[in-house]
Amino acid sequence: MQKFVMAALGGTLASVVATTQFVGPLLAQEENRPSSVYEQLDLFGDIFERIRAQYVEEVDESELIEAAINGMLTSLDPHSSYLAPDDAADMRVQTRGEFGGLGIEVTQEEGFVKVVSPIDGTPADSAGIEAGDFITHVDGESVLGLTLDEAVDLMRGPVGSEIIITVVREGVEEPFDVSIIRDTIKLTAVRSRVEGETVVLRVTTFNDQTYPNLAEGLAEQVEEAGGMDSVNGFVLDLRNNPGGLLNQAIKVSDAFLEAGEIVSTRGRDPADGDRHNATPGDLAEGKPLVVLINGGSASASEIVAGALQDHRRAIVVGTKSFGKGSVQTVMPLRGDGAMRLTTARYYTPSGRSIQALGVSPDIVVEQPRRDPNAEEDADSQDPFARSEADLRGRLDNDSLSEEEVRQIEEDRAKAEAAAKLREEDYQLAYAIDILKGLSALGDRD
Repeated sequence: MQKFVMAALGGTLASVVATTQFVGPLLAQEENRPSSVYEQLDLFGDIFERIRAQYVEEVDESELIEAAINGMLTSLDPHSSYLAPDDAADMRVQTRGEFGGLGIEVTQEEGFVKVVSPIDGTPADSAGIEAGDFITHVDGESVLGLTLDEAVDLMRGPVGSEIIITVVREGVEEPFDVSIIRDTIKLTAVRSRVEGETVVLRVTTFNDQTYPNLAEGLAEQVEEAGGMDSVNGFVLDLRNNPGGLLNQAIKVSDAFLEAGEIVSTRGRDPADGDRHNATPGDLAEGKPLVVLINGGSASASEIVAGALQDHRRAIVVGTKSFGKGSVQTVMPLRGDGAMRLTTARYYTPSGRSIQALGVSPDIVVEQPRRDPNAEEDADSQDPFARSEADLRGRLDNDSLSEEEVRQIEEDRAKAEAAAKLREEDYQLAYAIDILKGLSALGDRD
């Protein structure tokens, strides 16, 4: 029998995105069990028989056993659970990066469903769902008292169907309803682009496509920028990335590190510990690197941010990450089901655990909430925003060549584009400004 290792997702996706990688055989079970354990198992058998024989309605025996198994696992921690055959099959499909659902990563807190992060370009993202939102009702039905998997089941449905979720958001006085149309979620692991002289690598998830997409996108954008000498640095955007495959987190970290430990995992048995080290080669060729994180950055994202931060390879900017520092092993069971069990904690190269603490950024930068009234005034013209160049009959500048004037105009256009980006995405603009500053210092050396 084989088992799968998860790089500890921030929670469960609706539909669930679980992540796996093949590892060795299951550990042998302990041989000696206290007699009290068998007595408890006998008690379980007695209760099961009485329910089956005397409950007011006929029960489905298989569902009853699955519920008992899931109850046992969910009592351990929020990330251990039983996967019924259909759920296990969905997980294997979703790991390949395409599935049906809303596109939100969720966990459970105080009985309610909490959004870890929406996934870029999904129905939930388009509907305005934000990291930190609490979902209290699904189509008018309360999720209070349901297990996380039961709540996720309520959010599942045919592609193209409508779902209405009730959301409680910090800073908003009253709960509000959000209508979302379910769709097929196609995860684009990495989106890359050039902003000025900076290459931005937006990593949305860690699946089988992540590292290949990253390496390919980085090379394409560097070529488009005119070569590595024309690039002042890279931004690795891990905001609202709920995590995924452990091996992909290691590969992405290794992409920017020449040597040293990336992450270690430690289980209950010290012999089960594992360490993963970087190999020579840096795709960014030593250029400055800024990593963006926020409260929606979980699990594998935190492995990458923590490794690059500990090695001082990157400046981490944004807000504290989610704080999921545990590893889940998905073990296939008879009947095509599976068990997701927390088996280890992971540690950054400096030996710190991120569990419940998260990665603290080197520079804390909040993303300002957009003022809904700001757009109304955006088109209003400042009556004093005129310059000498706007005056009729003004004198020409005779000290500059046409080439110098063109260069000044290009620099001004870049500055205006940067100002616009600051309005659209303040955290990203801040990261790019850091790289501009580092590049300017380098030019003076």
